[in-house]
Amino acid sequence: MMTINKTALTCCLFLLSTPAWALVPPEYQEPETSFNAEVEAGLQLNSGNNETKNFNGRTYLTYDSLKTKQEATLKAYYAADGSESTSEKYELYIQSNYKLDSGYVFGRGEFTWDEYGSYTRISTISTGYGFDLIKNYTTKLSLEAGPGYRYDQPQASTTEPNPDDNRDVILRTAAKYSVKLQEYTSFNADVTAETGLENNTLTLDMSYKNTFIQDWAFKIGMNVKYTEVVPEDSKKTDTVTTFNLLYTFQ
Repeated sequence: MMTINKTALTCCLFLLSTPAWALVPPEYQEPETSFNAEVEAGLQLNSGNNETKNFNGRTYLTYDSLKTKQEATLKAYYAADGSESTSEKYELYIQSNYKLDSGYVFGRGEFTWDEYGSYTRISTISTGYGFDLIKNYTTKLSLEAGPGYRYDQPQASTTEPNPDDNRDVILRTAAKYSVKLQEYTSFNADVTAETGLENNTLTLDMSYKNTFIQDWAFKIGMNVKYTEVVPEDSKKTDTVTTFNLLYTFQ
């Protein structure tokens, strides 16, 4: 009787496991996908003889799958002296990559709103080809190039209270470098050049990150942008330095 029960139990287990094995074969693997998000912010408040405040924040989202990679970055800068605003700037970057056997093709959009900059509105749309020149556990260097279109609105000046908008066809080239210095520290540097018929720009974006508690990190960043042609009474080089706390979602 016990032998019959053991045989029946074995048959039942085999029949129950067979459909599951058929639906999920042993060699099956879940598609490789990766979602990552970073949120960082820095705040400074002064009171007494000098009442000033400034804030900057950044949110970065990326979704990396087998065939595509989506990236979005939103930056915000604000400063005020007392109750009067002295700086207000917002930047949005969106890029979509489609992976090839060698490299990738991309579409990219960059949008800037800057109330106190030499150009108050800047919109750039570009496409092109990119590839990883170096890619290993500690170091990555990617190069990108392609055509694009840029629209910008100059800041009004005393000589030109209502300046005309600029529209330009450009060639965008970029180099993106990242290196893991130690287990908890990393360095990133992106260089982007936009060459157009009417104007040229060069941007350097650098950051140093030190993770101190699990997903929390301290980050120092510097963004330097040079614009060859600017409105009257405007400087050609803008520099932003930030000291922020960063949290990573994975």
